[in-house]
Amino acid sequence: MKLTRRTLLKSGAGALTASTVAGCLDDISAADANLDAGYAAFFTLWDWAEQVSGDAIDFENPVGTGQAGHGWSPSGDLTRDIADAGVFVYFDTPAFSWAQDVAATLESDYDTVAVIDGLEGLDDQLLGWDHETDSHESEGDHSNETNDGHDHGGASIDPHVWLDPVLATEIVDTIASGLAEADPDNAETYEENAASYKSALESVDQQFTELLETADRHVAVFAGHDSFTYLQDRYRFEIHTPVGVSPQEEPSASDISETIDLVDSEGIETILYDPFEDPDGAYPLVETIIEESDATDAMPITHLSGTLATWQDEGWGYREQMEEINLPAFREVLDAQ
Repeated sequence: MKLTRRTLLKSGAGALTASTVAGCLDDISAADANLDAGYAAFFTLWDWAEQVSGDAIDFENPVGTGQAGHGWSPSGDLTRDIADAGVFVYFDTPAFSWAQDVAATLESDYDTVAVIDGLEGLDDQLLGWDHETDSHESEGDHSNETNDGHDHGGASIDPHVWLDPVLATEIVDTIASGLAEADPDNAETYEENAASYKSALESVDQQFTELLETADRHVAVFAGHDSFTYLQDRYRFEIHTPVGVSPQEEPSASDISETIDLVDSEGIETILYDPFEDPDGAYPLVETIIEESDATDAMPITHLSGTLATWQDEGWGYREQMEEINLPAFREVLDAQ
């Protein structure tokens, strides 16, 4: 697996080649647009687009290795590069505002480029930022419980829908349908690839289901910003964090104290953390919780909006990172079989 079939993904802030060239889009002719190449807005969408397109399209992920895709901004005129490709896969949500801007430009000025919104059709299944999951409820449908009346472009919507492997299958279908509509000659290939990859996602879903069925605990502590609501909502468990939904938010002393009390009362031995939050490996919040509580260890989990160099070297995509990182961590923390 590769993050690009050119050489755009080096380290750094979304290092780009042609995207750094200034200029308007007016000199890109319709004849330049094709479906031999495409862009996806962040790591997971890139992986899914690659899985669905197979050898038909070379997709690129502009977000640099080691960086989280949500909240990212391109350093150059990335719109020019995307317009020169044939397809753009993105999420129409303010968490990826740069992608919304690119999509708007493409749809307005370049009808030869296929623009695919992975959230299309999911309005009634998207959760609000203030959604609260009851970890003791039986699994039900994931209809809109807190965000009636909002479309998926609204700032009140939690964008981390890709962390739910069940909803992921619907996004993969949307990507396949979009590619098939834009490239009918390869429609059967896209359909077959999507069906095969959906089986892999269903396996991830089954593993999470079985994990929670055998778990002795249904609460975990995460020293990072709240990104996992969809996962909690799907499998009915709780991830407590002293940090809010923003990576820039600093936890208060009382929030940290409450978290420490929870760790001790639940007998939690392992604290979860976000490996993207500090490339130097310094996690003072994790250290504080471990020093002040009975916890003795920490394990990473990933929100899958980006990837790390070590995971890239292993060739780990969405499924592999779920199985090699997230599932083992939750199995450990929740005392599951």
